[in-house]
Amino acid sequence: MPLIAVIGGGPLGGALAHKLAGRSRVAEVRLIDPDGRVADGKALDILQASPIEQFSTRVTSAASIPAAAGADAIVLADLVSGGEIAGETGLALLRQLAKLETAAPILFAGGTQRELMVRALDELHIAPRRVIGSAPLALESSVRAFTAALLDASPADLSIGIAGVPPRDAVIGWDAATAFRQPIAASLAAHHMAAISLRLPALWPPSAYTLASAAARVAEALADGSRRRFSCFAAVDVTGAGRNLVAAVPVEIVKGGIRQVIQPALSRHERTAFENGLR
Repeated sequence: MPLIAVIGGGPLGGALAHKLAGRSRVAEVRLIDPDGRVADGKALDILQASPIEQFSTRVTSAASIPAAAGADAIVLADLVSGGEIAGETGLALLRQLAKLETAAPILFAGGTQRELMVRALDELHIAPRRVIGSAPLALESSVRAFTAALLDASPADLSIGIAGVPPRDAVIGWDAATAFRQPIAASLAAHHMAAISLRLPALWPPSAYTLASAAARVAEALADGSRRRFSCFAAVDVTGAGRNLVAAVPVEIVKGGIRQVIQPALSRHERTAFENGLR
């Protein structure tokens, strides 16, 4: 079974480590933060919950970035001192990871890390298949929950895709969305769809727990493969752009990275909004 390294012992990193351990689908979760004492304490807290929650995943901790060497997937979360890993701090951390000569995929779990993903591609030349962000999947979960409340249904009854660049340039794929395995327009009025679309900026960024839940699913897929498709931040090939563009799109994930970026299923109006958001 795989090993997943979570860099950052803040609220998001701690929730993610706990979520991964509780799902019992990986052999070890390694929580890494320069504040080693906090990382140690959170790892111990998670382990102490194992008899109650009935999981056997090992949870270890470390204070140095090289401890991520050997991981099947590396997740960037939030530091105890400094919040979400982003900006110059994030770029310096990525340079440390590059020195490890690891081929592991790098998952960006936070809601403010899209620009860091672009810099990882442009400045550090990390292969696009290794760079992925799970925050759009968390936003998608929030939209499903909000829509399910309007329909008095379970979010599991709904299929709704998110594409584009949250918060202002995200697009909900209502044309391809379904409720109870039927086109969602049969159950949800057009003015409700419009209202939910207008609320998207207010739903961004998702809470730490929602981000952690989404990141756990994507991290497991990166470490061991998956048959599912996920709405994630990924490098999008736009002819003539002359630069790397990162947007929320459906992706297929295999062990080690992104297998394929898929064109989102959008109506003509939705696609226009999606493409305008990439400019």
